[in-house]
Amino acid sequence: MNKRIIAITMGDAAGIGPEIILKTFQGAETERVNLLVIGDLAVMREVAKRLEINGLEFNSIASLDEAKWQKHMVNVWDMQLLKPGDFLVGQVSAKVGDAAFKYIIEGIRLAKEGSIAAVVTAPINKESIQSAGHHFAGHTEIFAEYTGTANYAMLLYDKKFSVIHVSTHIPLMDAITTLNQQRIERVIQLAEDSMQLILGRSPRIAVAGLNPHAGENGLFGRQEIDIIKPAIDNMRSKGLNVTGPHAPDTIFLRTVQGHHDIVVAMYHDQGHIPMKLLGFDSGVNVSVGMPIIRTSVDHGTAFDIAWKGIAKNDSLIQAIYLAEKLSNL
Repeated sequence: MNKRIIAITMGDAAGIGPEIILKTFQGAETERVNLLVIGDLAVMREVAKRLEINGLEFNSIASLDEAKWQKHMVNVWDMQLLKPGDFLVGQVSAKVGDAAFKYIIEGIRLAKEGSIAAVVTAPINKESIQSAGHHFAGHTEIFAEYTGTANYAMLLYDKKFSVIHVSTHIPLMDAITTLNQQRIERVIQLAEDSMQLILGRSPRIAVAGLNPHAGENGLFGRQEIDIIKPAIDNMRSKGLNVTGPHAPDTIFLRTVQGHHDIVVAMYHDQGHIPMKLLGFDSGVNVSVGMPIIRTSVDHGTAFDIAWKGIAKNDSLIQAIYLAEKLSNL
């Protein structure tokens, strides 16, 4: 039974994480898989009370043997780190950031030991995390550090299209100056391996250029000629269905139209902007190349609407679906 457990980390308590988790437990998602919340029971109860989210029962556990796997039962791996009076809703807090970080570490620990099948993460606030002394750019980097993974990437999945990133949370200038053939080849391979699991077949991979019009044959830059195309040619020689470099301003439209399955983006915003535009409520963030499965909502803590009862849980539901699929449950 433990292999069917998917853990959801509560995320930043001052944000929308607890709300979207509770709304998910009100739906049918818990009928297919066993969902375990890693967080603080006191916070979950307070959010349910304030937002009048009814029909749920709470079960505080410190061992999986204490879990009660039944509909509308919220099993909480209670870390006992926060109480509602410890923070202000919708505001940055080092105490909350520290707790959010520790929920993640506990999820990683349970996944590494095989007690759970996957970790789904609710959103964290990077300023809160860093103010607590945890100097990570985001979830992906935390998972990489605590699983000892060097070759990883951030993949954003949506039924409309998917995108994987050569670089993510680094300055744009660094994304340009550190671009190299080996990293592009690794990300193309990660795209192949990951989408093979998701689609059940070899994906059609499109690689975006770095410069406008993919460099226009060197007129607007030579990265496509000197770095990106050699990487594509090498991976194509290994049998992968990969094309490019494509003009960044049209390749996402072509992918949505069905010509490709996934785009390899050269930097964070190149991939995130189209995904946020076309799949803000349904996109899923996946950490690929790691020894454990981690999916996440593809949105932030939304401090402006936290604890107001209006946050949507669509992305969290999709993250659970994908974690289930990747876990072969």
